[in-house]
Amino acid sequence: MQNKSRQITYIGLVLLHIAIGFAIYLFPLLSKVYGLLTLLIGVSIVLKTSNKHNEVLYLSAYIAGSEVLLRMTGGNFLNEFSKYGVMIFMLMGIFYSSFSKNSIPYWIYLLLLIPGVVISTITLDISTDVRKAITFNIVGPVCLGLCSIYTYRRKISFTELSNVLLAAVLPILSTACYLFIYTPDVKDVVTGTSSNFETSGGFGPNQVSTILGLGFFIFFSRMLLNSPNKRYMLINLFFTLVLTFRGIVTFSRGGVITGLVMIVMLFGALYTLANLQTKMKLNVVVILTVLAGIGVWGYSSLQTSGLIEKRYANQDAAGREKEDRLGGREQIASTELQMFMENPILGIGVGKNKEYREEITGIRAASHNELTRMLAEHGTLGIFAILILFFTPLVLYVDNKHHFYLLSFFVFWFLTINHAAMRLVAPAFIYSLTLLKVYSIEKPTVHRE
Repeated sequence: MQNKSRQITYIGLVLLHIAIGFAIYLFPLLSKVYGLLTLLIGVSIVLKTSNKHNEVLYLSAYIAGSEVLLRMTGGNFLNEFSKYGVMIFMLMGIFYSSFSKNSIPYWIYLLLLIPGVVISTITLDISTDVRKAITFNIVGPVCLGLCSIYTYRRKISFTELSNVLLAAVLPILSTACYLFIYTPDVKDVVTGTSSNFETSGGFGPNQVSTILGLGFFIFFSRMLLNSPNKRYMLINLFFTLVLTFRGIVTFSRGGVITGLVMIVMLFGALYTLANLQTKMKLNVVVILTVLAGIGVWGYSSLQTSGLIEKRYANQDAAGREKEDRLGGREQIASTELQMFMENPILGIGVGKNKEYREEITGIRAASHNELTRMLAEHGTLGIFAILILFFTPLVLYVDNKHHFYLLSFFVFWFLTINHAAMRLVAPAFIYSLTLLKVYSIEKPTVHRE
């Protein structure tokens, strides 16, 4: 009876968030109400519970999942509303539940960011809005640091972690619903092979693709590990395919490729620990996944008149290969490496890279790569910060084998910051989940009848 009640609750949450996407499309003002209520209700929950059950993780996950929907519908009161929201919850979590004394690497990481901020107050042009320039580039890394301090070696069950992911994916489902209503017929708006704003709700395709890639990974993982019966499995499979399709037709490759790599990493983590019987089941799932993927790709190709294939082959609509493979990101990254070579110790200061790039190339564009931005703006201190972020989760994984998602979360962070920097709060929050100490009350199964 309890299992049946849980399924009804799950289906009810899914239907509610489909309705939210529909309602926001019909009444755009609801987006601001939705965003504000999420924050206010979240704060009241933490105050009431004193974070006894890691409520801040569920609330931060929900905010991370809803960020793109809020941005594309004008629901944010501030440009970095979602990052500030997550930081508020994490600070509340640290206040009520403290933090591990071994989280020193992330305190050091935050300290390494300070000199770059100080230097920027000196180097930024007098005509520049210094506060805005610094905030745009530093709030993401700071959010990552706070999230990591809270989650470092914090114990959580596998079931609880799966529910945190559920909290993240529900508003992503609302986003997908909004996209379908915004662009019901993909064929009508796809005319070339560039990233498509029409199929992305009028918002940045790169960011929409990123959140949809995370979304179809979560639904896929739920199909694999959290489906107590065939009905549940089919529901999760359906939404996996739906979000994959919408991710593909944004014509932004980064999020889709990242989602696929996450799935591969999840298979790898499960396969290494599985017994022979489970490995046989996983082999079947791999075959079915490949077939389903081929089906979604074929449908996407049909809906885009074959243009999606040219996009992934780096061709224009006429089939000619493009000289630029990464949408101008190579040139931006190369200028940041040049900045690092000229200012190797402390960098040029947070937010200065945009001004510097315009001076030497005439291009006024923000960084798409968090790694080269860290080098340019923080110099050698940026290298140390990157090393902390890169190696700490991998070291912890040695003694955290029940954390089946760890490597998937790690590649989401790493690949996302290489093509979309930290525009979204998702890579910061998802990265921090790699640091959780996961224990298993019962081993997840590939499928139970």
